[in-house]
Amino acid sequence: MSEKLYQETGPSVRHTAVRFLFALLMSLGLIIAGAQLTNAQTPTPALTSSPSPSPTPAPALGPAPKVIAIDQGHLELDDIIRVEVDHLSEWATNHDASKLVPYLNGRAIRGNYPEEIHASKNHLHFHLRITPENKKVWVDLLGAPEGMTHPVTFSVGLENQSPFDSVFDLNNEQPLTVVSPVYGIVSLVVVLITLILLVWLGRTTNLIREPGDCPVPGKLRPYNLGRTQMAFWFFLINASYVTIWLITDALDTITPALLGLMGISAGTALSEALIDSGKNQATADQLRDLTAEKQTLEQTIPDLQTQLNSVNARSSLTPDDVANRDNLNKQIQDSRTRLAQVSQQIQTLTPAASAGVTRGFLRDILSDASGYSFHRFQIFAWTIVLGIIFVSSVYNNLTMPEFSTTLLGLMGLSSGTYIGFKFPEKK
Repeated sequence: MSEKLYQETGPSVRHTAVRFLFALLMSLGLIIAGAQLTNAQTPTPALTSSPSPSPTPAPALGPAPKVIAIDQGHLELDDIIRVEVDHLSEWATNHDASKLVPYLNGRAIRGNYPEEIHASKNHLHFHLRITPENKKVWVDLLGAPEGMTHPVTFSVGLENQSPFDSVFDLNNEQPLTVVSPVYGIVSLVVVLITLILLVWLGRTTNLIREPGDCPVPGKLRPYNLGRTQMAFWFFLINASYVTIWLITDALDTITPALLGLMGISAGTALSEALIDSGKNQATADQLRDLTAEKQTLEQTIPDLQTQLNSVNARSSLTPDDVANRDNLNKQIQDSRTRLAQVSQQIQTLTPAASAGVTRGFLRDILSDASGYSFHRFQIFAWTIVLGIIFVSSVYNNLTMPEFSTTLLGLMGLSSGTYIGFKFPEKK
């Protein structure tokens, strides 16, 4: 029976056992293969390596800072302002508040770091000032002014990042003071008084006129081109210096090119004065000599005529008397001829009364005894052109213009041409 049972069940058991063993072997093979693959992909750490540090957690972001008030001072150069920044204390825990700068119209005032920082009170103190780093920004903000103030947006922030949010945006701009009202009024009064005095003295005295007394009582001498040019540059430089100081508080604004320009105008006036003085002295000496000669001739001719009359009164003339008479006639004739020549020279050298009297500003400076002169017009035109450039530079850039050597050479050439033509010019 057992044998029969084995014969009936044996093959089935064997098949089951074989399948079980095969499945077990396959499972073991897969496990071993997976372990080998994992070992091949994972490098074995070196014995000397140290454990890697755990990553530092990122700082938590607090509330964004925002400029909410300027509660002390106002926006003006050389003024100290106190700015209130909401959530500054939280922001300052993870950032360097000493690197904050003001922002005007979205532009950083570089290098203008806080004078004081009160992070716990959310306060920053700034001393608004011009430095080499931010000079261009200040010039753009203050240049070409249209009034005593003009509105700007205001905020603070790090130099190389975006500024903080601010209540002083395009809908709530703050006034930036271009010119302090008190100093502006005082400076304007000073400049106006200077201009009024210059114009009044120029019209009523010889300040910018030809030197000497006017030959016509109650009249004034003609205007002098060289002195007028010097007065023109004096007033422009004087008014520009005061204006630049008033807006930027800068004192050292006189440039070398400006000194060269002033030197050219002063040299022109001085050279003109020396030439005129030399001409006047030469004319005076010549007139003195001619006048003395005329007086001598006027005294000599009557004496010669008396001698001639005495010879002609004789009843009979000897040969010596005839020779003496002929000689006296010749001397009288020569003296009269010379007297006529001297009188003509004196008349030519003596200027007409109208020559020493003004004929109007433009006519005086653009013409001489021969009429209008191009060399005078040339220096006048270039002076006006450079003057316009000068005023434009001061108004837009708040700096004295840096005239190039070419422009200065052009001005010097015009002045030299004028001086050269001045030598033969008739007064």
